[in-house]
Amino acid sequence: MKILVLEGSPHKKGSSNTLAEQFIKGAEEAGHNVKVLDVAHMNIHPCQGCDACGMRGSCVQNDDMQIVEQEMRSADMVAFVSPIYYFGMSAQLKLVIDRFYSFNSSISGKGLKTVLIAAAWDSNPKTLGYLKDHYLGICNYLGFEDCGMILGTGCGTASMTRGTAHMDAAYKLGKSI
Repeated sequence: MKILVLEGSPHKKGSSNTLAEQFIKGAEEAGHNVKVLDVAHMNIHPCQGCDACGMRGSCVQNDDMQIVEQEMRSADMVAFVSPIYYFGMSAQLKLVIDRFYSFNSSISGKGLKTVLIAAAWDSNPKTLGYLKDHYLGICNYLGFEDCGMILGTGCGTASMTRGTAHMDAAYKLGKSI
């Protein structure tokens, strides 16, 4: 299986990417081909809402979203990776998801499998509830099959994250795919 990991953290060595590393390790050990795109540091612009693409054509913007689109079209699974910022995903990952608009028709019918990997500073499980609902809404709208979530509470820094059970859970999720 080809797995595309979309890392949406502005912190390359941050908590969510630390959890993603464990997921990737498990997935690769299970024999899967994993491609990581650090979308937080790519040249991707917001959707302009111009509707020139008609949800099934080329976007008028010439940026790195073309790379994301190409990789998504060939992927069997996508892992969405993000820290929690104000009870939701990072702006960097949300920007990418908003740009799915131009190729909705090509990804909504392919039965793409997905996982969510998120990290929050505090330990209150309610902190991740809004992101979980948003992610499941995206899955429902685009016909994605949710294959699991790592909702890492108490993961304020990478060192804090490494001391949590979420590390093993991320590895096991990757291994089970």
